[in-house]
Amino acid sequence: MDVVTSLPAFLLAVLLISASPGPAMALIFRRAALQGFRAAVPTVLGLEFGLYLWALMAGAGLAALVAASETAYLVLRVVGAVVLIYLGFQAWRAAWRDKGLPEEEAPAAVQAGGVRRSWWWPFGEGVIVQLANPKAAVFMFAFYPQFVPADQPLLTTTAILAAFQIVLETGFYLTLALIVGRARGWFARPAIRRRLNAASGTVLIALGLRVAATSR
Repeated sequence: MDVVTSLPAFLLAVLLISASPGPAMALIFRRAALQGFRAAVPTVLGLEFGLYLWALMAGAGLAALVAASETAYLVLRVVGAVVLIYLGFQAWRAAWRDKGLPEEEAPAAVQAGGVRRSWWWPFGEGVIVQLANPKAAVFMFAFYPQFVPADQPLLTTTAILAAFQIVLETGFYLTLALIVGRARGWFARPAIRRRLNAASGTVLIALGLRVAATSR
């Protein structure tokens, strides 16, 4: 099977994987809901940049080393868990700040709560979350070789497949961010924003604990 023949199956698998709930979707949903579509764009790009780095490491054989090394996997697992739990507590902290906030203060609260940080902040957050995910290393090591023909260069073919994945995932996540961002006015209501922060914080902490508890 050559790359062209296997591409439809590869793209379908990527779409299904992208649509499954996880840290990426939780981050994008929260940022788009609270700060709008434009604020979610660098988060999406950061996540996809981190994914592409993992793909290149997989093509170079580094992801296999991480997956095979107990020490490297443990370190990455701990770092990933800490990052996710930290982001979860940040969301819970924001929910606590909103407690008892009058409804009429919603517009001002959105501006204060959605601090206009540098574009690099959400981009870097996305990169870190993706690179600190040990499952990404295992996924790249186990998933990509199925679509790389034995007679093709591993690194080059992996880079090409990853580019297709990045384009597809970026389109999917930006569409999600656009849809959620259009409802930003509703999410801006203090009660709704508080519940969203609490819910996303709980999801991120739960994902962090799952990463910490899962050996492989």
